[in-house]
Amino acid sequence: MKTIPSSVMSKDNDENDEIDGNTKLATKPKTKIPSLYRVLMMNDDYTPMEFVIEVLEKFFQKNREEATQIMLHVHQRGVGVCGIYTYDLAETKAMQVMNYARKYEHPLQVQLEKE
Repeated sequence: MKTIPSSVMSKDNDENDEIDGNTKLATKPKTKIPSLYRVLMMNDDYTPMEFVIEVLEKFFQKNREEATQIMLHVHQRGVGVCGIYTYDLAETKAMQVMNYARKYEHPLQVQLEKE
């Protein structure tokens, strides 16, 4: 068994005291909640409504009813929220949607907006 010198034992033993040359750290790493971003879909006069519903189902995991509601909101108000995600996921989904729309020659636009 190792003995601790009396000079060390007589001190108040707080979190930052040194014992045998080893320092205890009192700090805990603080985790920061990542910022969230809305993926916004913009209305246009050319992309078919059925295609927009397909995109919402395929990339945002919306069921037919939710996708239809979002599509109608975008159609009537000019913009609508597809989903809210961390930046990396929101950016990935936006790129996937844009690439998919271009593949089928639709001018569909999506943007990110910080929550």
